[in-house]
Amino acid sequence: MGTVYEKTATSPVNIAVIKYWGKRDTSLILPTNSSLSVTLSQDYLHSKTTIRASPDFEKTRLWLNGVEDTDIEKNKRLQNCFRETRRLRKEYEEKLCKDKGADNVIPLSEYNLHICSENNFPTAAGLASSASGFACLTYTLSQLFELPISATELSKIARQGSGSACRSLFGGFVAWEMGSQDDGSDSQAVQVAPQDHWPELEALICVVSDTKKGTSSTEGMQNTVNTSTLLQHRIEHVVPLRMKSMIKAIHERDYQKFAEITMQDSNQFHAVCLDTFPPIFYLNDVSRAIIRVITEYNSSNPERKLKAAYTFDAGPNAVIYTTSENIPEIINLIAKYFPSNENTSDYFSDPFQLFVGKTIGEQPLPLGFNDQIIPVFPKGSVKQILHTKVGEGPKVIAGEFDGLLNKQGWPKRLK
Repeated sequence: MGTVYEKTATSPVNIAVIKYWGKRDTSLILPTNSSLSVTLSQDYLHSKTTIRASPDFEKTRLWLNGVEDTDIEKNKRLQNCFRETRRLRKEYEEKLCKDKGADNVIPLSEYNLHICSENNFPTAAGLASSASGFACLTYTLSQLFELPISATELSKIARQGSGSACRSLFGGFVAWEMGSQDDGSDSQAVQVAPQDHWPELEALICVVSDTKKGTSSTEGMQNTVNTSTLLQHRIEHVVPLRMKSMIKAIHERDYQKFAEITMQDSNQFHAVCLDTFPPIFYLNDVSRAIIRVITEYNSSNPERKLKAAYTFDAGPNAVIYTTSENIPEIINLIAKYFPSNENTSDYFSDPFQLFVGKTIGEQPLPLGFNDQIIPVFPKGSVKQILHTKVGEGPKVIAGEFDGLLNKQGWPKRLK
């Protein structure tokens, strides 16, 4: 077997603390407002993609979570990423030809591709699967094609696949600058602070639903743009100030301001969804109950300080940002009011060994907490609690057995 032109990479999920919702240009995916997110560790949430280029492949093919997408030619967002990365590769090949001669350059830009991608978390359930997926696709293509391009420049390509994907090309804290140019040349992601900037900040993800959401983000946000007057106020008056305040809070590691803005922006995002006609409902009864628990937790502590910040993307799953010292109390609260089914090891896998010898959900409540704030929900209302931290950006996986394609260039796992 000759040289194999293949790369495998993983990319993280990012969860916004200032939300992106609405496009001013749907083809280039240019947002109506800037946004800011936290990149989460890839230990529990990541997309993994293997891409192989070969002159022997009859056509470019894509498999997602073991199922082939047979209509990739009609997928404009996917084709955007292919077109732009191939164009850059072609330019790079032309430069190499001048420097080294055509005989020494592999025309990867002309080869068909076999692409296999998997998420290790539910797809289309409101956990930013499209963001990590398109970031991973774009990053893996850039590595396969050996593109001499910065992460910010690459983010402009990933953005054309899925808007939030541009933020998953960085670790740490990331801003998506909306830009002002009609061609999207200044709509890009930049890192606000690196992964290790705020080591005390951690996250809990409460998986309320792992099924596909009823209203897709693409459909929902454009309905909002067309019908919500509240969105226009948010775009013009609210987000610009919040972006400045949030960046300052991150730089200064000011958790009180960070938590306040995070919850306020989540609330307004879902208010905008309700202001859409017809209204969009991403939160459910469990989501709203989690908000009540976190609100009581914040208001009942003796210092009256914010100790936890909830945020919800376009789905019912809660992400709770807090500092490491508060993690055990919050996990215990969630487990008390939203108990697990019988298999507790699947409910909460503890990488940091916080509850050795203890039973989560049965520890004493925080001092002053009103235990009647909500009733205990049926078992399994929260399917899983994931404990994670701020994480790194995309990375190449070099292990021989880590790729998703077999020696012949076909998926190892099919459904």
